[in-house]
Amino acid sequence: MENTTLFDVSVIESANVKNVIKEVCSLLKERGYNPINQLVGYFMSGDPGYISSYKGARDKILTLDKAQALQVIIKDFLK
Repeated sequence: MENTTLFDVSVIESANVKNVIKEVCSLLKERGYNPINQLVGYFMSGDPGYISSYKGARDKILTLDKAQALQVIIKDFLK
């Protein structure tokens, strides 16, 4: 087995961004917040206070680079 396997890191990073956003949305809903409003507030202002600390949601969203996350969201929307 001497075949080289190539990995596209951007695909892995994109999947990670999507998973984190979905998880944060789920936690925000569970807490009673509108996740769209909260995420827009966070991405527009950069203030992590828009994301509840409930079950680590704020810590999860802070693992993402905001510019990369927005790029993934827009690319996914434009598909």
